[in-house]
Amino acid sequence: MPRTSLDPGAVRALTARLTDVEPRWPVGRQPVHTCYVPADRVTASTVRDWGAGAIGALDAHPDLVGLLGVPEVVPDRVRAKLAAEPVEDLRVDFEDGYGVRADDEEDADAERTALVVRDWLADGVAPPRFGLRVKSFDTAALRERGLRTLDVFLTALGGAPEGLVITFPKVTSVAQVEVFGEVLDLFGLPLRFEVQVETTRSVVDPEGRLALPRFVEAGRGRVSGLHFGTYDYTAGCGLGAAHQHLAHGACDFARNVMQVSAAGTGVELSDGSTNVLPVGDRVEEGWRTHYRLVRRSLAHGFYQGWDLHPAQLVTRYAAVHAFHLEGVGADARRLRAYVERAGGAVLDEPATAQALSASFLRALDCGALAEDEVRDATGLGLPELRELARRRMG
Repeated sequence: MPRTSLDPGAVRALTARLTDVEPRWPVGRQPVHTCYVPADRVTASTVRDWGAGAIGALDAHPDLVGLLGVPEVVPDRVRAKLAAEPVEDLRVDFEDGYGVRADDEEDADAERTALVVRDWLADGVAPPRFGLRVKSFDTAALRERGLRTLDVFLTALGGAPEGLVITFPKVTSVAQVEVFGEVLDLFGLPLRFEVQVETTRSVVDPEGRLALPRFVEAGRGRVSGLHFGTYDYTAGCGLGAAHQHLAHGACDFARNVMQVSAAGTGVELSDGSTNVLPVGDRVEEGWRTHYRLVRRSLAHGFYQGWDLHPAQLVTRYAAVHAFHLEGVGADARRLRAYVERAGGAVLDEPATAQALSASFLRALDCGALAEDEVRDATGLGLPELRELARRRMG
């Protein structure tokens, strides 16, 4: 038996105060987008209307291969996705998209839209995720109004069905997160919420510390996501209108802080929106802009973003599908080599295998790949992919 220098008892005494690191991973499917619809425009046919609007835009401008340079199979897959499940996540918006209304008007819209969502659930046509965005806590009046809207909506909805998410905008302090969570506790329901990262104080606090890790901790397990807000954040940084866009370096800094703050917490990330809409005679310009920004987000590890117009669904799915399809061959070879412990020019770590398997699961979830295509490429079934995706790194 080899000799050692340290007393095992002394080492155990020193390390006793440490705890094991147990990273958490997002549970279930993450949507590729969130569609924001002002509350007064939400009707029983909203999801269907968004799908029809997207298909109509694709019918009018069918050459996605020539316009965007996507693989030949993408247009048909996008069309199939739009027909089967055009919206993966929808937020009934009572904030910026809705504005300030008379109290009786907002009360009526809160109750009406909750009943619309309840009917979607009963009819089996609700998006996989859905919910509402309330007003911010900026002022006492907004706080009161936002919490009343939440109360009316949840009361009319009659509970917290699976897939329900609440969006909490313009967060500026730990105290706001704490109070919002405490209010949710009063409902006695398993409610979770997303923090919108759209103020400078949600990235760096007044003492110069990173704010988001403390926000997540203050949520006591209720924070499910961090969503970036492009225009409020860039305006808060003092950028002029011409430079307020997702590809600006200021946004990259905020997103990097979001990534390191959420890593290992199980909190999902979503990128923001673009206000260059594909409408009128600017459909193709809007599509090129949206496609480029979505691909950029994907390359930076943001697999979800905001969509503000039905025609953006075309380029959302075109970008996501192309992203997955273009990498499937190389990614599958690397994953096979890892699983088989084969030799090769690239020696991957367990963390890379985890990322590769998670990518294939995302491709399945959004319809970019079918299960048999993934199995043929990787030699793995869904249980094996899920096990690799959740395996601890290191």
